[in-house]
Amino acid sequence: MGQAARVARSAVDRQGLERLETHFISHEVYRRDDLAERQIRLARAVSSKIIPQLLRLHSEVVPDAPAVETVIETLAPTSSDISGLADIVLGNDLEAAMAYIIVLRDKGMSMDTLFVELLEPTARYLGHLWDEDECDFIDVTLGVARLQKLLATFNNSHMLPGLDKRRNVLMATTPGDQHYFGATMVERFLLAAGWTVQSEFDGDAAMIADLARTEWFSVAGLTAGSEHMLGTLKDTISLVREKSCNPTIGIMVGGPMFTKNPALVHEVGADATAPNAPAAVLVAQKLFDLAVLNS
Repeated sequence: MGQAARVARSAVDRQGLERLETHFISHEVYRRDDLAERQIRLARAVSSKIIPQLLRLHSEVVPDAPAVETVIETLAPTSSDISGLADIVLGNDLEAAMAYIIVLRDKGMSMDTLFVELLEPTARYLGHLWDEDECDFIDVTLGVARLQKLLATFNNSHMLPGLDKRRNVLMATTPGDQHYFGATMVERFLLAAGWTVQSEFDGDAAMIADLARTEWFSVAGLTAGSEHMLGTLKDTISLVREKSCNPTIGIMVGGPMFTKNPALVHEVGADATAPNAPAAVLVAQKLFDLAVLNS
């Protein structure tokens, strides 16, 4: 086993894999009677092909690498890497995934770049598998839980005292918007991923901001169904930031217009967006981690 793989195993072993797992998945999912059977089935499906392939990447690309720019271009995650990582996190062995991320990180790719190019696309791909009925809700939940765990481990937010008590999200729709489906789907995945979620789908901006004033949230998620809601959304975000008892609250937004034009995210005063519900869970984890790192 290579150095990166040994470091990966050590990082997980030190924290206790089972204990760490429970932070990123709801108790209802974690205690399912069929959970072990699912893990065995999925692990067998990838152990003979995907894990050796990613570990080979570690052993073949590290020695005598050229300049950082060339390495990053060579190692930049491809669609095969994304689907391969998805297969890994759907199983129960993260050693190979951690080893691969360590290789990329140690060769110059920041965790922010890895998030954008590998981790978030993998969560998005898991959502695609679910949309296509290639895996079910529980399988995707387990995969997203492990992506959260990878992100938190590398950002060291998994060491935070009282971690579970701080993983709180305020979910809301833009006042006046009647499109609830996307927000309720994100809520469902967040709950399954171990987050505590307070939802407000019928309130005005003042009601949403008042929730942020009276309760501590690490992240607020707001959705908008069409572009004509952007002005109201911007005003709501501004009021949430002004009133929030958490001065570093992270705000993510969702809606088709943000997928089409990501620049709108910053125009409305938000921090990030996500194209589907599984990706939104990982974005929430990233915003949580950023707040921890900057505190």
